[in-house]
Amino acid sequence: MSLKHFHVLFIVLAALFCLAFGAWALLVAGQGAEVRGMGIFSIILGGILAYYGAYFFKKARRIIT
Repeated sequence: MSLKHFHVLFIVLAALFCLAFGAWALLVAGQGAEVRGMGIFSIILGGILAYYGAYFFKKARRIIT
């Protein structure tokens, strides 16, 4: 597995874990403001990671062989 593929896999897994934690924090966990804030932050971070993963994959496909 090349470094490029490992990076893409790592970003995809990180985004999925962030989104899953955010969904859990908003839907399953207690109704505390701290947990809700962590859930919202985690979902935003998951979206940012997904955007970065798509950007990196598009850029790496052109540059790295």
